[in-house]
Amino acid sequence: MHSKKAGKNRSYLTRGGELRSTRGSGDDDDVIIVGAGVAGAALAYTLGKEGYKVRVIERDLTEPDRIVGELLQPGGYLNLIELGLEDCLEEIDAQRIFGYALFKDGKSTKLSYPLEKFHSDVSGRSFHNGRFIQRMREKAATLPNVKLEQGTVTSLLEDEGTIGGVQHKTKSGEVVKAFAPLTIVCDGCFSNLRRSLCRPQVDVPSCFVGLVLENCELPYPNHGHVILADPSPILFYPISSTEVRCLVDIPGKKLPSLANGEMAKYLKTIVAPQVPPEVHDAFVNAIEKGNIRTMPNRSMPAAPVPTRGALLMGDAFNMRHPLTGGGMTVALSDIVVLRDLLKPLINFTDKDSVSKYLESFYTLRKPVASTINTLAGALYKVFCASPDEAMMAMREACFDYVSLGGACSTGPVALLAGLNPSPLCLVLHFFAVAIYGVGRLLVPLPSPKRVWIGVRLLMGASGIIFPIIKAEGLRQMFFPASFPSYHRAPPKKGSQ
Repeated sequence: MHSKKAGKNRSYLTRGGELRSTRGSGDDDDVIIVGAGVAGAALAYTLGKEGYKVRVIERDLTEPDRIVGELLQPGGYLNLIELGLEDCLEEIDAQRIFGYALFKDGKSTKLSYPLEKFHSDVSGRSFHNGRFIQRMREKAATLPNVKLEQGTVTSLLEDEGTIGGVQHKTKSGEVVKAFAPLTIVCDGCFSNLRRSLCRPQVDVPSCFVGLVLENCELPYPNHGHVILADPSPILFYPISSTEVRCLVDIPGKKLPSLANGEMAKYLKTIVAPQVPPEVHDAFVNAIEKGNIRTMPNRSMPAAPVPTRGALLMGDAFNMRHPLTGGGMTVALSDIVVLRDLLKPLINFTDKDSVSKYLESFYTLRKPVASTINTLAGALYKVFCASPDEAMMAMREACFDYVSLGGACSTGPVALLAGLNPSPLCLVLHFFAVAIYGVGRLLVPLPSPKRVWIGVRLLMGASGIIFPIIKAEGLRQMFFPASFPSYHRAPPKKGSQ
């Protein structure tokens, strides 16, 4: 790998000061990346910039049109800067986001990101997902050692438990094989390759119904809006200077029919009365315009099956409820972790040593990923309406707790923003909300009924967060340094 063949190479220094060279198209690739969404495109640019010869195979290189992946938290933006990709947010009419506004029963509270310690450019960003992806693909393609091609990967090439590349169908329909010592699969939530690389346990707690509202002013400009509605949350955030995305969460997998008008009726009669008055007319107009989109909300904890010659990343590997907009932040954080892990490696040909070393990726990513994943799952359950008095008391307590301001506001928002990836802080704030809720039930005079509701509230809070932590991995989440892989050294250069 990186051999200096006469007439074919462009040699240059990586940021680490090591001389690497790109090679001619006749040579095998160093890395094959399956998928060129947010994770795949960002990874292609990152590894290409490090000097690896990267081949990206994407099913469809035209601009995607999705209703999720439109809000990047400040922590994700910091990772974008770290990867040198922040300019991909230019010229796509991206909007700056400075925090959230929370609405409940006619009351509202503004929660600002704690950005005082950062450069003035640091904030969240919201945008059209497809425009952002196209900008990253274009930037990756400017590197001479990155090749993007359109094709459908049908299978991984496996020999005695080692992945050596992929088989794919080209745009013209020809079935071909591509080989590389490292294959990274990041082909999104619909991945058909993940089964051999992880234990997929995909849960679908709800679906999003997406609308675009045109030329309307949100109550709090440059903020995400979360309405604690019945039966579950409604989201609003700008995706351009003239458009606002609305996502209506509907619990379960069964949706009202779009074809016979049930969905439009549901949105007008059940949802419209619960949206802020400032956006009501634009919301109804968007329904009548008829461009209603739906998307199942998937949740899948990261349960890797370490495999020689392959890694799994992005939504193909790990998903959380999109309520908190954390998916891109997790993916970009994972890419920073992987880039830093790969830096000492000259090549990937000693697959046993490299594979053993790269197992540390799954541990090193945990603090950021598990914090964002757990928060998303727990908040979704707390924010949904419930017939249970104890759970409604928990929802009320959550709204009032973050409305207190100070650390009660900045602490949870820093977790949400990806600025403080601390599982311990998350658990402390979660139970602080529960205890605050119990305290309100017992003041001024506790009755037996209110004491019982308080007990059920604490039991309900435990029943929400502990199963999520168990799925994420308690030891990896809170004690990652106790894993041998956490301290694993890269293979010696001689063995590569």
